[in-house]
Amino acid sequence: MAEAEEKEPVSMEESTDESEEDESEEEPKLKYERLTNGVSEILQKDVASCMTVHEKFLALGTHYGKVYLLDVQGNITQKFDVLLLYDKNWMNRWKPSVLHEGEGNIRNVKWRGHLIAWANNMGVKILDMISKQRITNVPRDNISLRPDMYPCSLCWKDNLTLIIGWGNSVKICSVKERHASEMRDLPSRYVEIVFQFETEFYISGLAPLCDQLVILSYVKEISEKTETECCARPRLDIIQPLPESFEEISSDALTVRGFQENECRDYHLEYSEGESLFYIISPRDVVVAKERDQDDHIDWLLEKKKYEEALMAAEISQKTIKKHKILDIGLAYINHLMEKRDYDLAARKCQKILGKNTDLWEFEVYKFKEIGQLKAISPYLPRRDPILKPLIYEMVLHEFLESDYEGFATLIKEWPGDLYNNAIIVQAVVDHLKKDPQNRTLLRTLAELYTYDQRYGKALEIYLTLRHKDVFQLIHKHNLFSSIRDKIVLLMDFDSEKAVDMLLDNEAKISIDKVVEELENRPELQHVYLHKLFKRDHHKGQRYHEKQISLYAEYDRPNLLPFLRDSTHCPLEKALEICQQRNFVEETVYLLSRMGNSRSALKMIMEELHDVDKAIEFAKEQDDGELWEDLILYSIDKPPFITGLLNNIGTHVDPILLIHRIKEGMEIPNLRDSLVKILQDYNLQILLREGCKKILVADSLSLLKKMHRTQMKGVLVDEENICESCLSPILPSDASKSISVMVFHCRHMFHKDCLPVPNTAFPVQFCNICSAKHRGPGSAILEMKK
Repeated sequence: MAEAEEKEPVSMEESTDESEEDESEEEPKLKYERLTNGVSEILQKDVASCMTVHEKFLALGTHYGKVYLLDVQGNITQKFDVLLLYDKNWMNRWKPSVLHEGEGNIRNVKWRGHLIAWANNMGVKILDMISKQRITNVPRDNISLRPDMYPCSLCWKDNLTLIIGWGNSVKICSVKERHASEMRDLPSRYVEIVFQFETEFYISGLAPLCDQLVILSYVKEISEKTETECCARPRLDIIQPLPESFEEISSDALTVRGFQENECRDYHLEYSEGESLFYIISPRDVVVAKERDQDDHIDWLLEKKKYEEALMAAEISQKTIKKHKILDIGLAYINHLMEKRDYDLAARKCQKILGKNTDLWEFEVYKFKEIGQLKAISPYLPRRDPILKPLIYEMVLHEFLESDYEGFATLIKEWPGDLYNNAIIVQAVVDHLKKDPQNRTLLRTLAELYTYDQRYGKALEIYLTLRHKDVFQLIHKHNLFSSIRDKIVLLMDFDSEKAVDMLLDNEAKISIDKVVEELENRPELQHVYLHKLFKRDHHKGQRYHEKQISLYAEYDRPNLLPFLRDSTHCPLEKALEICQQRNFVEETVYLLSRMGNSRSALKMIMEELHDVDKAIEFAKEQDDGELWEDLILYSIDKPPFITGLLNNIGTHVDPILLIHRIKEGMEIPNLRDSLVKILQDYNLQILLREGCKKILVADSLSLLKKMHRTQMKGVLVDEENICESCLSPILPSDASKSISVMVFHCRHMFHKDCLPVPNTAFPVQFCNICSAKHRGPGSAILEMKK
């Protein structure tokens, strides 16, 4: 077919209600073009009566009996006046044959493969050319309709499927092979009607479209002006056949020339199988309908402003579309969104549509600038591959700086520092700070800009002024320890925990001595640092342990006693002096006991703390008889202390010593309970002793039995054993010689002659080896003689 612009388009209306909105309209399935060129020339003087279609040419018949051969663009290639068909017989002679007669004029003939179908006034016949037999007769349904005014329409869907349209009835017939057992005198084939239904309009033509049908319908309607019946525009419908009905897929009303005077018989439908082209023939017009391709689909979507779907369709079929370009559709989509003032979505779509095209990006950014919407596109600007001109990013930053400090700060944090000229933006921020010097957002952003520019000292000053959490990250990331040597106090004031951790983790870069020196005028911070140092390592800060005594005493007394206990470098005299000055009793007691002055420590517990339990606990720890004597002497005139002693010293000191010293007539609280407890403790001790005695006796008996069993066992003596004295084999090589062997329970063996003669005072013989090593005595258990 010629390109669409070379053909005159045909107006058509869909069968949808005109009151429906555009969004509800369904996309048409076909598009239409009017055949012009030679066809227009023919139909100005003549009237089309029929046409047949070949994949390479068209044949148009007119009322004046002319036959024109046309190319597919409608140009005349040949013209004939009597159309002749010659068929050779076996003798190369042309012989006509009558297929059927006697039932009126033949209105339509269609030939496919070995089957010929024709329609006359009575119905439709099918002839099998192989068997020369007529295999069916499909009668006309509505005999009230004149066959010359409402002719039958025929078309073959394939070699075995015939579609019949007559009046308002449609039949789809399938030619099938008859089973051999059923043949008899019947034809070898028969026809089965698989689909049959009626339409609302009269059928002027039929054509297959995959598993669907294309129907050309003749329509009559009532004129609104004259209120009489008149001819309406013909309709081209696509339907889906069902066994007894159909489903309408689409319906188009066609504006053809002279449709007001046309009858049902004046319209014909022909089609070209290979290209799915449908030719609508009317007396004054020939219209071509063809399936809409993806370009047509995209056209329709764009017309309905469905840009998202159009863009998706173009991406899916980008290799097959010829008319449209994805980029053009995308740009149209962006423009449409901007017209709708959906600026955020338009900006978001720029990422996908503009891709890596820097020129288009910059063009679109300026469009957003013109309408004051740079903020909308800022989150979607490319930051890597591609990178736009620095001016673009600076333009956006200036827009935010003028109206939105927080948004400006967010962009500075998110955008890499090399996208724009840092010096220009720094100067712009400095100018704004002149108007608002204390603006924390601008100060924080300026510190980030200084960081990008590697001006870390300036950035650090701002962070410390702001007490910003990123100060420690900045120091670590850029190794700024040399820059903070004189800012340790500021860091500690900001966050002492983080500062101390950082200083201790980087001791090699900032020494302990330097930190202590810097904190000399801030002893409370000095204590925090030295305390954490001591917790990490008891020895690293040993030179400052004396100083730490005062620091703990002043700022952290709860940790003073643990420090005194754990430190091995703390001067005890200095610590004792400080604790006594401040009247720290617990710490003084500990130091006195550690320095060996336990009696003074105990005295202090009793006189200062008045805590008998603590005094008793202290005496128990020292386990010194003199301390117990001091404690008893101090407590003898203090009834509460006597009660405490009676309740607690029973297992360390004989309670009688205390009871004998109690003055006659002294009232002691809970004396009876204390005495009962002493007796209970005594009984408990007696029970424990008896229990231990029983266990000891039982164990002794068990071990004695075990020893007896062991000693009663035999001992193997063979050629491998040697005499422990002479080191020769214990058994002689000559078995006939007499032997005398002594074997001890320790398993040492001797020739009896090798042992010394036992002392007459102690006739018991002992193993020389075990006796020499001070092991238990090994009396002989076996004496062997032979």
